[in-house]
Formats: sequence, C-alpha cells, structure tokens
Amino acid sequence: MTETIHVGEIPITVTLKDVQNVHLSVHPPNGHVTLVAPASTRLDVARAYAISKLGWIREQQHALKNQARETLRQFIERESHYLWGRRYLLAVVYQDAKPGVTFNHKRITLTVRPGSNVEERAKVFHEWHKSLLHGAVPSLIQKWEAKLGVEVTNYYLQRMKTKWGSCNPQAKHIRLNTELVKKPKDLLEYVIVHEMAHLLEPTHNDRFVTILDEHYPTWREARIELNELPLSAESWGNQLIEQSE
Repeated sequence: MTETIHVGEIPITVTLKDVQNVHLSVHPPNGHVTLVAPASTRLDVARAYAISKLGWIREQQHALKNQARETLRQFIERESHYLWGRRYLLAVVYQDAKPGVTFNHKRITLTVRPGSNVEERAKVFHEWHKSLLHGAVPSLIQKWEAKLGVEVTNYYLQRMKTKWGSCNPQAKHIRLNTELVKKPKDLLEYVIVHEMAHLLEPTHNDRFVTILDEHYPTWREARIELNELPLSAESWGNQLIEQSE
C-alpha cells in the first residue's frame, strides 16, 4: 500500500509493507521524502512520526539544496574528472584502435574510435571505472570478512539511483555504486564495511550501530564526508539520507 501524505508543505510518500522498522528517507537531488513502515501501521501514526522528524527532514533538504553538484560530463579534451578523490584533466585520443582508458599522475587519457559520440565515450569510461573497482573491492571484502567473521558470496557493481551500496543478507551479496570510484578509497572501504555489517544485522538498529562503532569507529566522519562531496550530475549517482527506527 502506497499513499501520499502532507506534513506542512512537504509531500511524503508512505509505503506500508512487510518490514519490522520505520525507514524515513530524504532522496537527492531534490529532497523527495519517503517513509516505509510496517504493514499494520495506521496512516495517522505514520503522519505523527513524520511530524516528529520534521526538523530533521527540513535540515536534510536544506543540505541537499546547497550541496555542490558536478556538471554533466561530455568526455572532451581538458575536462575535469575525479578518481579516488583526486582531480585529473582528461585527454581524448581518437584513433582506429580498441577503446580504453589509461592514467598517470597528471592526466587520464581516453582512447576512442574516430566519430565516437558522448554516449560511446561515456560507456568506455564507465567500463574503466568498473575495472578499477574490481581491482580494489575484493581485497577490502577479504579484509573485512576476517574482521567481521562473515562471508560475502558475491558483489556487484552498478549505477544506483539512491544509495552508495546495498546488501542482501540472505544471499550474502552486496552491491556498490560505481560512483564510488570517484571518491577517496577510505570512503569506498566505509561503504563496504557498512554493507557487510548488514550480514550481522540487517537493519539500522542499535546493534548495527554498535557493530560499526566497534569495528569502524570513524564511520560517522566517513559518512559525513561522503555526503558532503559533490553529487553526481546524473540522477542515478546520488546518496539517500535515511533514519531508521
């Protein structure tokens, strides 16, 4: 069941489903608000909960409105691109050879066939991003499997509309947003630890917080840094802000 309620001037999409906890989320880029609650929850109770969080909702919407955003990339000569938190200038080489990307301490070089359009250039770049993540993620998963005493049976990389990552505790799978390749590597590690912690505790309850506090005590600072970095120009590249109870 999905309904829209209004709290003051703010519309909130309320979904009642088979969950144990209430999840209140503010979604970039425009601050759309959703509330997911157990199926037995009455709408007036959901409204009362949203009202109690109105200050937090407005605070997050204000932060999103003022957060820096990347300009839409065209993958052209001397365009700025970020890799592991560092800015590089892009060089574009058009030649009749296999497309690919290389980089050194000064620049990223994109090689594409003559006449390639922006979508084709973007696809080559995105595949390169995934290859870099495939090179970084497995060792981090292995490190935290030992620390947390859990097992990840598989991980997936994809463009994600509202999250940096997700976890399927039953299948022991985690998913990671490919935008993480642009962020400092310690933030990639934070997201991996966050999702792997869900293998021990599926919800964002006190036990989940305790697990992060014990194993990754700087997680709050990492979360703040990640949420303050520029949002992607694409709608799929953004992080949701969530409270769960």
